[in-house]
Amino acid sequence: METLQRSPILNCQEEILNVSALSVFRSGSKVIEDINLSVNCGEFIGIVGPNGGGKSTLILTILGVLKPKTGSVKIYDESPLSKNVIGKVGWVPQTASKLPTNVQITVKEFIRLGVITKRSFYQLGKQQKEKVEKIIKVVGLEEYANTRITHLSGGQRQRAAIGKALVSDADLILMDEPMVGVDRESRNSIMKLLGGLCHQQNKTIVMISHDLAGMKQTVHRMIYLEEKIRFDGPTSEFPELSSLAQLRGIEYTIGEIETSEQKSSDNEAQIILVPGSRGEK
Repeated sequence: METLQRSPILNCQEEILNVSALSVFRSGSKVIEDINLSVNCGEFIGIVGPNGGGKSTLILTILGVLKPKTGSVKIYDESPLSKNVIGKVGWVPQTASKLPTNVQITVKEFIRLGVITKRSFYQLGKQQKEKVEKIIKVVGLEEYANTRITHLSGGQRQRAAIGKALVSDADLILMDEPMVGVDRESRNSIMKLLGGLCHQQNKTIVMISHDLAGMKQTVHRMIYLEEKIRFDGPTSEFPELSSLAQLRGIEYTIGEIETSEQKSSDNEAQIILVPGSRGEK
C-alpha cells in the first residue's frame, strides 16, 4: 500500500465522540474496561489489536448496539441512539459482504441508499446522482453498476458497502475490517479517498483493521486495544514490535529456551566425553 501524502487537517477542533470510563460485558464476561477516548472532527483513527481484544465491542457500543456496564458514550454530546445523532454516523460492518440472497437491487441502487432521505426517496438531485457515480468509480464497481448486488463476489459486495457509507452525509464513519476481500488496487483507492474526506471535508473516520502496516501508512492516530487502551497517539509514535509486546505484558522467553537447550546439550556432551563412561573401549 502506498503512503498517503498527509496535508494539514483543516481547522476543526470540535469533539465529535467522547467515551468515558467505559466497561462492557458480553455473555457475562468483561471484554473492555475503563476505556477513555476523545475524537475530534477531521481525525482518521486506526484501531488495532488482537482477536478478542474488544475492538468490535467498542464500535458496537459506540453505535448503541451494546450497552455499557459502566461509563458512557456521547456523540455530539448525545447518546448514540438519540434522534439528533441519526444520519450523522455511517457504519461499515465486518459482515457487510454477507447480504441476504433475496436482495434484488443493483449496485447503484444499493449505494444510493446512502443518500436517500424522506425528501429524496423517489428522486435524487443532480448533485446526489453525481456523488453516487463518483463513489461507484472510486470503489471500482463501474462495470457492475447495474448488476444485482447478490451476483457479486464477497469482496465486490464489501466495496459496495463501503461506497454506501462514503456517499452518505455522515460526519462520523465507523468501519470494522472494511478491506476484507478487497484487492490491493481498490484498497489503495479507497484509503486515499478516506484520507481526502478527512483532510478536505472534515469527515471523521474510525477504522478497525488487522493490517498494522497499512494503518501506519494511512491514519493520523492509532489506538492499540486489548481489553484496555494500551496505546493512543500519533502514528509516528506507535511502538515497534518489541515495545508492543511489553505493552501487552508478553515476556521474552526465547533466550531462556535457548539457554535451557544449551545446558541440556552440554550435559549430553559431558556424558559422552567423560573417560570410563559406558561403551568406552
